[in-house]
Amino acid sequence: MPTVTAVAHRGVPYLARENTLDSLRLALDMGADAVEFDVRLTRDRLPVVLHDETLERLWGHKRALRSLTAKEVAELTGGRVPTLAEALEATGRSRVMLDVPGATAVDVRHIVSVVHECGAAERSYYTAAAQQMLHVRAADPQAEIALTWTTLAPPRPAVLDAIAPRWLNYRFGLVDRDLAKRVHDGGHLLSVWTPDMRRTMRRLLALGVDSITTNRLDTLLSLRAGAVAGR
Repeated sequence: MPTVTAVAHRGVPYLARENTLDSLRLALDMGADAVEFDVRLTRDRLPVVLHDETLERLWGHKRALRSLTAKEVAELTGGRVPTLAEALEATGRSRVMLDVPGATAVDVRHIVSVVHECGAAERSYYTAAAQQMLHVRAADPQAEIALTWTTLAPPRPAVLDAIAPRWLNYRFGLVDRDLAKRVHDGGHLLSVWTPDMRRTMRRLLALGVDSITTNRLDTLLSLRAGAVAGR
């Protein structure tokens, strides 16, 4: 059984608040191969690490991120919403998976620019829906892409040709043996998100998925270690 890549979803959100520097660092200290985090832009177009469109769920403020400057975001959150540059610095030389939900072409150019300015292009890869990944491909022809796909119908060849993803990234519940075979036969690596139950992870490992993004990093690492020891 090939060794699966263990990706920490927004860090380790059951142990530290998601998408904070503490959460990202803790995930890497625990042994994650990569950390996944979400990137959005403030009103003054600074890329920051936040999943939601607003600060309400995590920070208790019913304010849209795009309506706030980076300074205002820092004031409202006690400085705990990191900038993309801060997240890249905190993760050192480790792999990072950047989810860019809803990003426009202009957003993506800002994000990719920061990644390159921070010297992190070689260790970064991008994920989101097809439209966002087309923007990434236009902004960086060399970017590594994990195309998020949410239906059993396969991506059209024209989409794959335009985006040229290395990975196809599926919701875990869609993945069965036939889908895994189809992805691998097509020359892609198979990434899945976000199983958190031990039995589900065990099933995915048996199917030969190449990467698992999870909120329960400790469970995945334990299963992976057991699988390696049992070879």
